Amino acid sequence: MRLKDKDKFEDQKNNSKEFEKETAKESAAEPSQETKKKKGKAEFKKELKEDLKKKIDRGPDFKYIVRISNTDLNGEKNVVYGLSSIKGIGVHMATLIADQAEVDRNVLIGNLNDSQIQKIQEIINSVNKIAPGWMLNHRKDYETGQNLHFVSTDIDIRLRDEINIMKKIRSYRGIRHELGLPVRGQRTKSNSRKGLALGVSRRKVEPQQ
Repeated sequence: MRLKDKDKFEDQKNNSKEFEKETAKESAAEPSQETKKKKGKAEFKKELKEDLKKKIDRGPDFKYIVRISNTDLNGEKNVVYGLSSIKGIGVHMATLIADQAEVDRNVLIGNLNDSQIQKIQEIINSVNKIAPGWMLNHRKDYETGQNLHFVSTDIDIRLRDEINIMKKIRSYRGIRHELGLPVRGQRTKSNSRKGLALGVSRRKVEPQQ
């Protein structure tokens, strides 16, 4: 290679290195468009969360928390979806209760007055008589043989009592509950395995004398 060509090659190399350094500095100083977009999305989500946290001022008579059947309900939900947050009451049952109480389904629970809330509570207490049998959650009771509907903490109490009855009469399901095994016919070879790790244990072979 000639000296002139060698000098040109080195100058080009140095120029390219300087250019790369400058571009690296610029990229470090200014964030790329993708990072800008990501930052924008994150800020937008933060603003949305803050807006949702801020409660809208709905007046002095509005109840932000309404207590029905030992459950605190969000007053900013409508009647149907608010009542469905009570354990044992679904959307269909909530619509039936709202219709029986002569309350608009789309009204916010916080806007209901005390007499309307009391009427809803009375209907929930006597829902066994009002609702059809297929809507009730406890049919053919063990002791009475009637169709019943349990709500809130009564569900857990009743479930515990019935498991204890099954254990006392030594039924198959009761024994499975006692042993802590699956009750409804699930396989136990591959799941619900507890205790030490299973495996093949080999005997130690004693050396022959």
